[in-house]
Amino acid sequence: MIWKRAVFALFAVAAGTNVPTPLLLVYQERLDLSAEVLTALFGCYAAGLVPALLLAGPLSDRLGRRRVAIPGIVLSALASLAFAAAGDSLSLLFLARFAQGVVSGVVFSVGSAWVGELSLASGEGAGGRRAAFAMTAGFSLGPLTSGLLGQYAPAPTVLPYLIHVALVAVGLALAVRLPETVDLLHPSRTGPDRARSSPLIRAGDGLLVLTVLAPVAVCVYAFPSTIINAVPLLVDLPYGGVAVTGVLAGVTLGAGTVVAGLQRRLGPWTAVVGAALGTVGFGAAAAFATTGALPWLIAAAPLLGAGGGLCLAAGLTLTARLAAPARLGALTSLFLACAYIGFAAPFVMAVAARATSPTVPLAVGAVLTGVLALRLLPVARANRL
Repeated sequence: MIWKRAVFALFAVAAGTNVPTPLLLVYQERLDLSAEVLTALFGCYAAGLVPALLLAGPLSDRLGRRRVAIPGIVLSALASLAFAAAGDSLSLLFLARFAQGVVSGVVFSVGSAWVGELSLASGEGAGGRRAAFAMTAGFSLGPLTSGLLGQYAPAPTVLPYLIHVALVAVGLALAVRLPETVDLLHPSRTGPDRARSSPLIRAGDGLLVLTVLAPVAVCVYAFPSTIINAVPLLVDLPYGGVAVTGVLAGVTLGAGTVVAGLQRRLGPWTAVVGAALGTVGFGAAAAFATTGALPWLIAAAPLLGAGGGLCLAAGLTLTARLAAPARLGALTSLFLACAYIGFAAPFVMAVAARATSPTVPLAVGAVLTGVLALRLLPVARANRL
């Protein structure tokens, strides 16, 4: 059960990445920030994320998971401390958000590979399922907690971050006791350059990566970010406030946590079901944009959240299956880099909605996701997912 330590550490770090999301309204009011500044503040997350993703996974294949992941976990706590200490300092807020991007790029790629390697004895798919559960649980707990504390507790821009620091401290204490799986799995490596020079994937799997793994990865975050970020911008919600924003994010991402365990039963059909749920979820969101009826929003949130969670579990499992020996960290980084492309979905939808209507981009999302589900059907039948 040693893998549980890695799962908790991954969960603790994931919980911090979305803590600032419901507090946007607090920062906006306190610092009198424009929409453009808010967008830039949270967009700088990607500036730290992308290079960290591209470097951390391959680096951990050469140096080991521990040497790369542990500093990332420490940085997660430091980023939350920076948020807590920021006060009215906009520059410190930018620095803290950038650091969170670096943390995500390092810990999610390396930590997912670490969990997968520690779970090998549990059979194929166990590692991806456990890593997906850890991340989606953290993603949902963070905004739910900070949303409620931001609305009702004192020191709304301090207390949520201090709670996260305590959570990370526990995760760090567990992570430092984990074995170094890279050395255990590849004891015959002749030097640090072997992982760098070997192929990224197994021979003949390039088309599967491009037409299956990459689009499934995009769905991981395109689904939940649509309902959490795009829909509230495109359509006036019946209710507002920090707490409601946090609850909406918590329900959406929490649904992804709940369904992650279904991968054991769904097997190769996990990604198909995830894409199908996303199709229906986009349809429900389009109906909400058209009618303004709250039940459509209530249905869309868990559908898109569950679809994203299943795509994450299926994608991490497929990543482990396709990765060439000694290249799991690098391919995991590539998968997550594709996944984070999905965060561009709200921006794309906002631009499209300005030219048409809020309903159109959501309906197009439903069509595209439905096409992906059809593409995945023959792959699932061939037991290659």
